[in-house]
Amino acid sequence: MSNTWKIYVLALVSFLVGTSEYVIAGILDRIADTMNISLVAAGQLISIFSLVYALGTPLLVALTSRIDRRKLLIYSLGLFVLANLFAYALPGFGLFVVARVFMALGAGVVVVTALTVAAKIASEGKQASAIATVVTGFTGSLIIGVPLGRLVAASWDWKLIFVGISVLGILAMIVIALTIPSSEGEALIPLKKQLALLKQPRILFALFVTFFWLGGYSIAYTYISPYLLSVANMNETLLSSALLAFGIASLIGSKIGGYSTDRWGVKRTLLLGMSIHIVSLISLNFSSQSTVALLIILVLWSFAAWSSGPTQQYKLVTMAPESSGIMLSLNSSVMQLAMAAGAGIGGIAVSQISIQSITWIGAVGVVVAIVIMMISYHAASSNTRERVRLKLPKH
Repeated sequence: MSNTWKIYVLALVSFLVGTSEYVIAGILDRIADTMNISLVAAGQLISIFSLVYALGTPLLVALTSRIDRRKLLIYSLGLFVLANLFAYALPGFGLFVVARVFMALGAGVVVVTALTVAAKIASEGKQASAIATVVTGFTGSLIIGVPLGRLVAASWDWKLIFVGISVLGILAMIVIALTIPSSEGEALIPLKKQLALLKQPRILFALFVTFFWLGGYSIAYTYISPYLLSVANMNETLLSSALLAFGIASLIGSKIGGYSTDRWGVKRTLLLGMSIHIVSLISLNFSSQSTVALLIILVLWSFAAWSSGPTQQYKLVTMAPESSGIMLSLNSSVMQLAMAAGAGIGGIAVSQISIQSITWIGAVGVVVAIVIMMISYHAASSNTRERVRLKLPKH
């Protein structure tokens, strides 16, 4: 098997992990109905997964840093597969939560290791492309995994989704065992060194932008299926189509975001993307009577929201190019924390206010992200002017 195909196998693994995380949003109402729990309780399945992923991944990656990469990928994927089988087989909400915890622990190590392996087996000069391919697998879960999961839930038992993920995961383990070469572990990067970067205000500001941007998105996205079913009165077929369009728009948004960053810079790309993000969220409540208008706004929302992703990653890497791996790891953890917080806040909004409120509160989160970004740029500009002033000769 060529290295290109090996990287596609790693992309499939990334796709499975993304599907296990995001599919809950697409079947939230089904989970609530069959387990006799509230929508809010079902929504916390996303919070739990994201929180465990964010906090557990750095620790597990550090503890397993010296293990052969192929073995680590197989072991972590094995844990992920077992957790998905438990999610299918074990009865009750409590045990399903336990399965989600182990699913998240396995998933975090799987993604980090897959990215590492992809970079190692890629041809010289194509490492970045290999990493992008694996990341595209994760994004692809929004395009294929979530709407496919909705179709399975509508036609059969929603738990069958996790059986499908397990079967594909086992096949991926076999292919990895047969084709991926062994490679040594890496030197341990102390947690203290990883967290030292947070002492720099500009990096901390940038991570806060990530948190509020994605948190605002998560508040609305977690409950998007029940929102479209109850507020927009969508049927099952239309809902699956809407989720598919939403996923495709996320991929296009990511690509355009990267292109825009190269052409027009980070500040313009983030400001435009997040502004459209805010307008789209607010507009959802005014377009529920028109299916066409609602679908257009959904696509625009997904496009705008995900256009900020590659831009933020690029911004953080350029802030500390000598520690790019640590910066991406920190940003990944913050993104998962944002997903967890968004799902939690969205749950409070649904239970205490109304399901329509999630779009307004989500928009507020993105507004906060813009405010933090502008304060950060203003502070950076002021510091630059001050340094220039101090260097001027006295007269």
